This record gives sequence, C-alpha cells and structure tokens, in this order.
Amino acid sequence: MKFPTIPLSLALLTPSSTVPLAGLIAGVQARATVAQNLRTHRVTRLMQCLKHFCIGGNANKAKSVLRAAILFLSAVPFSCSTLAFGQDGYFSNWFNRVDKTQSEQPHWMTPVATTTPRLEEEFRYDHDWLQHVDGYTWNEYDGAKGLELIPWYKTELIIQTPPYYNYGGDPSETNGSGDIAFLVKYRILSRNEQHGNYILTAFLGWSIPTGTYSNGQVTGANSATITPTVAYGKGYGNLDVQGTFGVQNPTTNELVNGRNYLWNNTLQYRVVKKLWPEIEFNTTHYQDGEHAGKALNYITPGIVAGRFMLTKRVGMSIGGGFQIATTQFYRNNHNGIFTIRFPF
Repeated sequence: MKFPTIPLSLALLTPSSTVPLAGLIAGVQARATVAQNLRTHRVTRLMQCLKHFCIGGNANKAKSVLRAAILFLSAVPFSCSTLAFGQDGYFSNWFNRVDKTQSEQPHWMTPVATTTPRLEEEFRYDHDWLQHVDGYTWNEYDGAKGLELIPWYKTELIIQTPPYYNYGGDPSETNGSGDIAFLVKYRILSRNEQHGNYILTAFLGWSIPTGTYSNGQVTGANSATITPTVAYGKGYGNLDVQGTFGVQNPTTNELVNGRNYLWNNTLQYRVVKKLWPEIEFNTTHYQDGEHAGKALNYITPGIVAGRFMLTKRVGMSIGGGFQIATTQFYRNNHNGIFTIRFPF
C-alpha cells in the first residue's frame, strides 16, 4: 500500500511536528541569546580598551569612537545579507562582465611604464632600480602598482598599494613607505581590432598622504593629490600607440608642493604572438614647487612577453625597461624597471 507524500511545508504544520518545531524555535532563541551576550561582552571590552588607549583616559573620546564602531558593526549584517541576496546576480556574473568589457577593446599589451587606456583585471607588481645623481642606487618595491578590477561595465578600479623605498644608504633620504593611491578608469569609446582598433578613456586618480618621512607623491609638505587624465590609443595591424596626459594637483599648498603635467606615449610592436617590444617617452613638466619651471623626460625602451596562461582563467605577463634621461634636469638616470602581471 502506498501512502501519499506530504510536502515538507505541510508536514511542519501537522500536530506530530509540534514538538520538533518548538525545539527548533527554542534552539534559535538560545543561540540568539548567546550571540547577544557575546556582543555585549565585546562592546564592554572595546569600551575599556578605548578608555585606556585615548590620551588621558578620556571617556568622551572613547564613546565617540565607540559610537562609530557600533554604527559600522550594526551595518555589517545588513551588508552581508544584501551581498548574499545579490550574489547570484552581481558576483556570479563578474567574469562575464569582465569578458564582455574586454572583448570590445583592443587586445594590446600594457606598456612597462605608461598606464594603458585599456581596462584590465589583474594583479601587478613592479620593481624599480633608480640610479641617483649622487651615485646611490634607490630601490622602489612594488612601484605603486597593485590590484586592478573591473567591477562595472566599462569601468576599472586600481588599488595601488604603497611602495617601499630603500635608498641604499643615501644620507639625504630615509627609507620608508609611500602613499596609498587609487585610480578609476571609465572607457568613453573603443573598438576592437576587427572594428577600428582604437580606444579613449578618462582617468581620475587620487593619493592619500600615508607615506613616511618625505616619501609621498609630492616633494614639498605632505599632501593628497588629485590627477585627472585622458588616455588614448590607436592600432595599425601589429603596431599600436598608447598615451596619457594628466595634471597632478596637490590638494594643499600648491605653491610649495607644485602642480605636475604628466605626458606619456608608447610605440609598441608585436613581433610574434606573445612578444611586445616598445619604446616610451615619459615627460613631466613642473609648475611651482621645488622644481618649478623644469622639465624631465625619459626615453624608455622595453619589452613585455605574454600573456602566458597558467590556468583556464589566470595568465602571466613579464617584462622590463630601461629609462634614459634626455633632459638636463633629472634626479635619477639609467633606471631599470621590472614588471610582472597576473591577469584573471
């Protein structure tokens, strides 16, 4: 004899399921009580730590910081639930969005020094060896690179981790970290190799003066910077030209920190499928500040090899360049650049 199957939603409403359901509710309530007690304990401990940490044990300062912390912590459950709800849409379609965005632009290689107008999703690390005029070799670890993401269609976000400077014993400088910086790209128009082979992109970069000693992006007093930039590129078969023009503006004391005009252009030619030799022209014009009225230009021959696929999604490109100053003014000359990228 076969018995009809009762749906789970109906079974929970039957008298026989009353005891298990009541037990389930009691268990949920018990866990909620434990969680509440734990949060109360943590807030109390946080208050004690803040009172100890604030200068002079000022409880008012501790309360102000605590209010901000509570507001942040109270927002976390809502944010997590929101992300979980939208996960099937936003995050599950992440790589589809990346692939669609990149399919509509040229597939050139990112130059050694010039920031490409193309939108990339990758992790990048650079190392620079700078030959100072006093004979010291400066090492710049990370080269102000980092994580590059395409979180929205036609849009890229770059999180530039602070570089670390080692001045090789130069007594005029102090080793330390540089500023953290961010860059947003918005691609205005583009066509891939089959439909025109060109691109035009707007950048907005900004830095936060987190650098130690005098290792920030400006040479005067510590200051944040804002750098609007226009980037462009055009391809002709295996040859492509990529360039940027931007203005780096300090947010404070422009006369001391100076305004810089940054112009970079790259000629790149693919000789085989994965080999991209290039020559770059990297120019900076200084207005106000320590180097007011001066100009600095480097010619940078280089080469990048890639993209070599490591997995179905992750690739690798590796390259380097050599900077040669062509102006009378320079602080460093005959500089080496190493770069490695992991696009995904």
